[in-house]
Amino acid sequence: MSHKKVRLLSSPKALSMIEARHPEAWSRYVEATVPYIAKERIEADVLDTADVALLARDITGESTKHTVLPTLQVFSDMLCTGAGLRWVHTHSAGIDRYFYADLKRRGMTITTSTGSNAVVVAQSVLAGVLALNRRFRLLEQAQRDKVWLPLMGELIPRDLAGQKAVIVGWGAIGRKVAEYLGMLGMEITVVRHSAVAPGSASAGPVAAMISYDELRRTVPPCDWVILACPLTETTRGLVDAEFLRRLPHSTHLVNVSRGDVVDEAALIEALESRRLAGAYLDVYTHEPLSADSPLWGLSNVIVSPHTAGHSDGNYGRVIDVFVQNLERWCLDQPLLNIAL
Repeated sequence: MSHKKVRLLSSPKALSMIEARHPEAWSRYVEATVPYIAKERIEADVLDTADVALLARDITGESTKHTVLPTLQVFSDMLCTGAGLRWVHTHSAGIDRYFYADLKRRGMTITTSTGSNAVVVAQSVLAGVLALNRRFRLLEQAQRDKVWLPLMGELIPRDLAGQKAVIVGWGAIGRKVAEYLGMLGMEITVVRHSAVAPGSASAGPVAAMISYDELRRTVPPCDWVILACPLTETTRGLVDAEFLRRLPHSTHLVNVSRGDVVDEAALIEALESRRLAGAYLDVYTHEPLSADSPLWGLSNVIVSPHTAGHSDGNYGRVIDVFVQNLERWCLDQPLLNIAL
């Protein structure tokens, strides 16, 4: 079968890992490489020879969508000006950084690494649920204060078995979260774009599936709301003051999606007034989270710096997803995880 080859722009680390993990694909599909050295802009005549780019984690580094560090700034500028670029693959699952809109306007094909860190994110959700339910924040403070504080009386944790969780989003993360919480005996309702009858093959351990429209009309009785959805026009501002008012005071919120899914001011007010029992938050309206945010000091909140999906195996999994698409691209087959 005949196939084309690509001229690939990425970091030296990413290029080396592709060659090491997939030597056959490397020799078959990579014609030439354009290595990007941190913070060094590639000359236009060299840059324009690249037709495919891989945005790897070491290029993004500690950049957020609000604070862009030089390594990413220079690379993203090159993506937006490279005359020959036709396809960009990113290590992330989302494409809410500022430059993706420019790439799409230019007609660039963009693919993501959706699913590569799903298990890790789901494990973070499970850890957050266990930590909040077992009152680890309280025990942590008691340890610092050297206070012996048995969880008895009004502090005694509730059994997780039988508690109700609403999982918003039914991608790879949501499915794995449902699997974990199902093992704990929790009753699960899933929110997705279209409801599916319980018991269907795709439902797994889920008792019910509802649509976003149904969720907006009536929030099901729940002890946990798990946000694992992408940021779209449907989900932006989904958890607002009215949504929070409908929740029982015993409800906990877990957000591993995007900060803009939640009205952060309304969430803070609900947590401060104890109209919401607690929260595990990995994402925020503005990142990094400001030092003066009340969230840092709330005893019923676990603050995590957008790191729920970080793990030492992620880089390799992203490379594997990219190489799957590289083969498809070179054989003129449909790509996986195309960002719409």
